[in-house]
Amino acid sequence: MKISFQYTLAIALVLGAAGGAFAQKKDENIGTEVVNVVKPYTPTVSDAFKVKETPVIEDEENTQKEQIEYNIFSFPVASTFTPAKGRAAGVEPQKRDKLYNNYATLGIGNYGTVNAELFITENIDRNQYVGGMLRHLSSQGGIDGVVLDDKYYNTAVDLTYGNRQKRYSWNADLGYENRVYNWYGLPYELPDEVIAGIDEQQGYNTITVGANITMEESLFFSDASIQYKRFWDGFDSAENRFILKPAFDLSVMDEKIKLDLVMDYVGTTFDNAALPEERTYNYFNLGAQPSVLFQRDDFSVSLGAGLFYSMGKANDENDNKFFVYPQVKASYKVVEGIVVAYAGAEGTLKQNSYEQFSIQNPFVSPTLEIAPTNQQYDIYVGLKGKLASNVSYNIKGSYMNEDDRAFFINSNSTFDPTMDLEGFQYGNSFAVLYDKLRTISFFGELKADFSDKVSAGINASYFSYDTDQQEAWNLPELKASANLDVKITEKWSAGTNLFFVGERNDVVFVPTTDPLINSPDFITLKSFFDLNAHVGYQYNERLSGFLRLNNIANQDYERWVNYPVQGFQFMVGAYYKFNL
Repeated sequence: MKISFQYTLAIALVLGAAGGAFAQKKDENIGTEVVNVVKPYTPTVSDAFKVKETPVIEDEENTQKEQIEYNIFSFPVASTFTPAKGRAAGVEPQKRDKLYNNYATLGIGNYGTVNAELFITENIDRNQYVGGMLRHLSSQGGIDGVVLDDKYYNTAVDLTYGNRQKRYSWNADLGYENRVYNWYGLPYELPDEVIAGIDEQQGYNTITVGANITMEESLFFSDASIQYKRFWDGFDSAENRFILKPAFDLSVMDEKIKLDLVMDYVGTTFDNAALPEERTYNYFNLGAQPSVLFQRDDFSVSLGAGLFYSMGKANDENDNKFFVYPQVKASYKVVEGIVVAYAGAEGTLKQNSYEQFSIQNPFVSPTLEIAPTNQQYDIYVGLKGKLASNVSYNIKGSYMNEDDRAFFINSNSTFDPTMDLEGFQYGNSFAVLYDKLRTISFFGELKADFSDKVSAGINASYFSYDTDQQEAWNLPELKASANLDVKITEKWSAGTNLFFVGERNDVVFVPTTDPLINSPDFITLKSFFDLNAHVGYQYNERLSGFLRLNNIANQDYERWVNYPVQGFQFMVGAYYKFNL
């Protein structure tokens, strides 16, 4: 191949030289002539000599790859290695706290205050249990500037029996409570001989019998509760109340249908020397509250209504009415786990009772009027969620419209030295007044768990009232509270809380020259705050000690007009857990 290529190249060169010589000899003088180039020569890539990057190999004989076979020659090897057993890498199991079924508490403080509690529960067998609780809180009084006795007692005993089965569970309760208070808030000075003749003590007694049942595997029936209360006081007032609340629910095509029934009866009688004749009030409210719950991903809405029929009789006058209320609630997850928007419009018929009023204000007069409150609607919107993984919030605005709303107002004094008065007729008790009330309110709350040892919270509510009365008696425009709890060590813990209540309005009737005519004196109760704290020490898993401080700022504020509270209070005590 190499020889042929050289011969070819030599022949080409000889022919080229000969051609050149021949052309020179043919016409040596070419003369002068102008040559016009019409189009310039533009070479292309194809005109250039190309050198192939990979030359073509024309050898006919190509080297063949030799196939190589691999074989493994194995034979057993005896080994004496023995692996060690695995062990936990220094992880010590956490000690489980022992649980106790029972506890006892005893605390003693200034003002002769005693706080005692005893809770006992015991399993009869795997499905049955019994329990009981004894509670006592009392104070011997001693508020500065109070001329009447201001001590109080509160003692209660509760017994329960429960039965837990696979498909249902139920329990029965029996309780008794005795509360003793004194009408010590006199609106004006009285002669010593008159004060000595005042019997300011009032006693409240309540017997409660109730039962609850819950079904785990029922097609329609969900749960039910029944309760009977017998309530009476130290002035021949008596009240019977019976409440039955069964609930039913059913799931149809992934939607939940619910029906709550309410049967609520209250019968109250007032009969004492301050009344010209016996007063009787009887109200039997029947209610049905159907609703349907729709849930779609981030959105849920409950559409329902409240249908109530009230059969009332006040002092032999019948008062039967039918009520229809909206009961709609909705929520939407705007941002998962961070922002949840909610709204609703709810109304209901609230049953009022003498026992309930005595809990809200123990200084009420045993000459009240009893009637249910018609909460026509409560429209609200709000946002709740988390600002961080350990900080939650809730803000809410609402507008509520109520008819026959109960207001506490100071009673008119009928003081006359010639009259034999009861201990609550010196302007030192409170009556109940019913009227319309429209309320705009705003609520905000923050809760934070900074760690498993530190938690805190704060909330505030603002109210704007509109009523046909001169004032929204004894209702504050602002309420706020805050709390902080700290676990200092495994043994020590502490906490504090603060309550604030804004100004309230009330009226005091001042005697005139005519003993039977008193002039109203409208007053504004000052706002107040109450700062409390507590410290606990755990001696062992059974025994703990505590110190409680109340009204640390020693504020002599009045919760109700002419009723100052106790000043700085402290209590020391112990808490003991045990098993029988």
